Amino acid sequence: MSASLAVASTLAITACSPAVDVTAASDAANPACAPMMVALPDRIGDAALRKTNSQATAAWGDPSQVILRCGVNVPGPTTDRCVSVNGVDWVIKEGDPVYTLTTFGREPATEILIDPVKLEAANISSATVLTELTAAVGKIKATGKCVGQEDLQNLPTGK
Repeated sequence: MSASLAVASTLAITACSPAVDVTAASDAANPACAPMMVALPDRIGDAALRKTNSQATAAWGDPSQVILRCGVNVPGPTTDRCVSVNGVDWVIKEGDPVYTLTTFGREPATEILIDPVKLEAANISSATVLTELTAAVGKIKATGKCVGQEDLQNLPTGK
């Protein structure tokens, strides 16, 4: 009798916090995602890590303020804004309302989706998100980095 009560209690608890529906990236099964996924923080600011329904994905907050997907397409050369946070480079694409931040120079690439309005409402800055994820994302080896205009001026000309 107590076993069925335990099962009923578990179902009641999980019914209160359903898994976040996140579409897996095309390369989500890449084994290089695994070390990063197990190193993800339990919290970003006050937003707790939640269960998701897809491999190599994560979500924080209820409703979700941060979504992470490992195994997205690796970005090539771009003129989009790129920032470096503690040795991890991120290409930023501003959307309305969701911003997409994708690691640059790491394969597989990791993508973070954030809504700045939801983050602000939760008193979490985008800088906090990137800082909190640095250690985990750093588990995927860097093979390149963003370059800026000043870097381009110092490239050899081949003459």
